[in-house]
Amino acid sequence: MPPWFKRIPALLFVACAPLAAGAQDADLARNLAATCANCHGAGGPSQGDVRPLAGLAADKIIAAVSDFKSGAKPATVMHQIAKGYSDDQIRQVAGYFAAQPAPK
Repeated sequence: MPPWFKRIPALLFVACAPLAAGAQDADLARNLAATCANCHGAGGPSQGDVRPLAGLAADKIIAAVSDFKSGAKPATVMHQIAKGYSDDQIRQVAGYFAAQPAPK
């Protein structure tokens, strides 16, 4: 058996990894946004004093979360939650909520 033959499984994994990542990315924004449901509701309609996220412009959500993350905007828990997300994840979550129907 030639030495390169032993590397075939690793090569196949590397070659197929983007396909598997694409399948996972399809629901990534929704899955990340699910962590917001405790306060903002599933899909972001919110109730009571919590600001609705559904239908809000993505750039407004990004700006608010970035302000929480940097400490520029005071919060009870959002400053800690925001620090757990990368900028790319924040953009994905903002895009998800922006695409949801605004509450009536």
